[in-house]
Amino acid sequence: MMKKTFLLTLLILLFSCSPGEASYDVLSGAPSAVTEDDVELYRELGLDGEVAFEAFEHAFDGYRSVAGDRRREVLTLIDFTKPSTEQRLWVIDMAERRVIFHTWVAHGQGSGDNYATQFSNRNGSHQSSLGLYLTGDTYNGGNGYSLLLDGLEPGVNDHARERAIVVHGAAYANPSVIASAGRLGRSWGCPALPPDVTRPVIDAIKEGSVLYIYGMNKG
Repeated sequence: MMKKTFLLTLLILLFSCSPGEASYDVLSGAPSAVTEDDVELYRELGLDGEVAFEAFEHAFDGYRSVAGDRRREVLTLIDFTKPSTEQRLWVIDMAERRVIFHTWVAHGQGSGDNYATQFSNRNGSHQSSLGLYLTGDTYNGGNGYSLLLDGLEPGVNDHARERAIVVHGAAYANPSVIASAGRLGRSWGCPALPPDVTRPVIDAIKEGSVLYIYGMNKG
């Protein structure tokens, strides 16, 4: 009884801080009711105080909305409301209900300096694209071991393939860069990872897992 009361209180507090905002199914746009299980999972994963509940809920809604298309019970959340000087990528094993990676990730040079504030689906913008993705196959290219992404939101990120927006490693995404530059380096729109975690992260999320990039808008 005490646990139920605590969770209901937490739900009230979470959404009283953001009046007028609701959670939405990412693809259909239909309102998605927040449940006690959602809040319990958020807390169980240790995300409370690390990432906004709204970011988690949007990512979780996306994960549920493509249940018939995903082939892995893995969810990657990137929170671009956080600065590049913070670890803002989480890889979550949804079956085991645990975070398996928490690391840094670079955004596009056209999106901003330390903070990503501008986003685009346009080729040549060098900006990151927000929203829901499914991961594809891996390949070895100019940036080494890389992972294809398919954007699932028309007008938001569905040009990911033609823009060559992929997950890859880059020296400029190493946190050691922060000491000299005051921020991570930036990509041409790709979510670039520190080289030492690139292969294990890609291997954990490749071939049909959900990736969600959260930000302040979907311009």
